[in-house]
Amino acid sequence: MIRIAKRNLTGWATTLAVLFMIIQVACDLYLPTITAELVDRGIMAKNFTYIWRDGGYMLVVAAIGLLAAAGNVYFASTQAMQVGEKLRRQIFHRVLRFSSKEINEFGDSSLITRSTNDIVQIQNVMVQVLRMMLQSPIMLVAACVLAYVREPRLTRVFLVSLPVLAVVVVAVMYFAVPLFKSIQKKTDRINLIFREGLTGVRVIRAFREEQREQDRFKQANADYTQTGIKAFTLVSFLFPVMILILSLTNVGIILVGSRLIAGMTMQVGNLIAFLTYATQIMISFMMLSMIFVFVPRASASAARVNAVLEQPISVDDAPRDEQVKIAPGQPASLRFDHVNFRYQGAEKLALHDLNFAVKAGQTLAIIGGTGSGKSTLVNLIPRLFDIESGRIEVDGQPIEQLSQHDLHEVISITQQKAVLFSGTIRSNLQFGNASASDDELWHALAIAQAADFVKEAGGLDAPVEQDGSNFSGGQRQRLAIARTIIKPASIYIFDDSFSALDFKTDAALRQALQQDQQIQQAVTVIVAQRVSTVADADQILVIDEGEVVGQGTHAELKAENKTYQQIVDSQIQKGDEKRASRTTKD
Repeated sequence: MIRIAKRNLTGWATTLAVLFMIIQVACDLYLPTITAELVDRGIMAKNFTYIWRDGGYMLVVAAIGLLAAAGNVYFASTQAMQVGEKLRRQIFHRVLRFSSKEINEFGDSSLITRSTNDIVQIQNVMVQVLRMMLQSPIMLVAACVLAYVREPRLTRVFLVSLPVLAVVVVAVMYFAVPLFKSIQKKTDRINLIFREGLTGVRVIRAFREEQREQDRFKQANADYTQTGIKAFTLVSFLFPVMILILSLTNVGIILVGSRLIAGMTMQVGNLIAFLTYATQIMISFMMLSMIFVFVPRASASAARVNAVLEQPISVDDAPRDEQVKIAPGQPASLRFDHVNFRYQGAEKLALHDLNFAVKAGQTLAIIGGTGSGKSTLVNLIPRLFDIESGRIEVDGQPIEQLSQHDLHEVISITQQKAVLFSGTIRSNLQFGNASASDDELWHALAIAQAADFVKEAGGLDAPVEQDGSNFSGGQRQRLAIARTIIKPASIYIFDDSFSALDFKTDAALRQALQQDQQIQQAVTVIVAQRVSTVADADQILVIDEGEVVGQGTHAELKAENKTYQQIVDSQIQKGDEKRASRTTKD
């Protein structure tokens, strides 16, 4: 919490909030003194002039206190909201720099909870810190001193009430704080189940598992509810107990005070002032105890937020003085030199001793069985992961010595899963090139074999729902391919991007890519499952269990490589012989 406050609170606004709070406390503490003097010198002496004058002072002091309280609330609330805004922005920017390793470590649902619920907890406590957490101890100490100065004999009542109150507060905190901390984890669990239910609703319905998912959510929700009930029941128990102790304290003060007044050793005004100070003391103690209950919950949230903000980035840029530059938009080569890669915590290498080179204008195709490491390989090129050993070069430069910004400038990639954003077709394509003209957008759509259905949908300004849910899988893939093509790049990567396309569309798209002048000057990397998709490539890599078991052209591999022959035979046996022969020109 302290680190977050130091980084995000504005100094002058925080100072004003504290200053207004001190003025408010001073006014609140001065009012009982005025009241005592009003009773003793005005009411008891029947001095109406003094009554009017002191009454006027009270109104002025109360007005100043009210204005100061308003100023404190304004600056405290605005600072708390600004802290929340800054934290959400910092988390979002940080997560955008995360590699898959960091994202998998936290989990999607936990990152969402940390950027919403956890930050709300921090905001709420920030308001309390600038209001009650500073006000309560000042009020408590000052009221105790003034009460003692006003009438030391009555302070003996506090020797009984305050220890009892302290014991109650400590007992409640002991049981409630762990419950509040566990609520955050249970919130993560609810978000995870709810998110899985939303994204997998079709699968749930297809397998008729609605009841199982409802039971799973019901169990998590009930667990969260029961924990919340226990925590807030304990906190709510604190209020009536405190009110009871406050009332008994006032009774004790009146009993002792009435004897002193009857014995003519204390004035009535002192008793009234002492009662007011006693109320202020008890209320300050109550507010302080409530802060001690909720601060641990916010501290847990702050720790979770700090964990994201302080998480080391596994894929980071080299120091500026060690970085090299490559010219964006110019032809570039790609080379893997004895590259090894291992996922974090894995005993076995995911990719082992990869060696190949591709020149500008050439097409590299990668084929292999499911889980062989094809997507992992292409994800190493834009540094979505960092290699364990070896060297990857773009245009002769190690990618570790390029800034990620410069590296991504020369790479355009279509991921295995086509991701579209809510907006329009135009806005999605402009992710690749924000300055692209309509003619350039239509040209990219034509290459991707998407122009026809885009026209039917309403053109470039046709709406795109979240995740492109208003388009079919093949349409989403073609829009994602068009977004990749529209970007001027030196390396184009298509990671199993043709899997949802029929053979005719697949062949037409690849032919259009080969004829495009921009693509002809670049390195093209295609990951595919079908032989027909990779057959025309200048170089084909056959991957099996993370190793290159074959490398060459389609004709060479079909003649000499057993693994490639098995892939060809398996696809022909499935009835693709005629279609494969048409598109591979074998």
